[in-house]
Amino acid sequence: MMKRNFESKSIKNILGKLIDSSSNLNSGLNNIKVQKLWKEVMGSNVNSYTNEVILKNKTLYVNLNSSVLRQELSYGKQKIVDLLNKELGKKIILKIVLR
Repeated sequence: MMKRNFESKSIKNILGKLIDSSSNLNSGLNNIKVQKLWKEVMGSNVNSYTNEVILKNKTLYVNLNSSVLRQELSYGKQKIVDLLNKELGKKIILKIVLR
């Protein structure tokens, strides 16, 4: 007769492994995190001109309804990417596309 091995594991560890193993789930969660962070990091003024924020294949697509703001933000694209990645705690975003 075999002995059972009762090794306790936290739900956090189990869910973490499940999320890491499912790339679709992981990318969806990252997308939600980035959308929330965009609002927090960029502030209410920029957010009021933002129509849509989508993370796809490590590229952040931001749809803006102000061409002036789009031009201003284009000067600091890398700074925005670095700031968002710092807040996320890992390098999820490689580049940003402003539309």
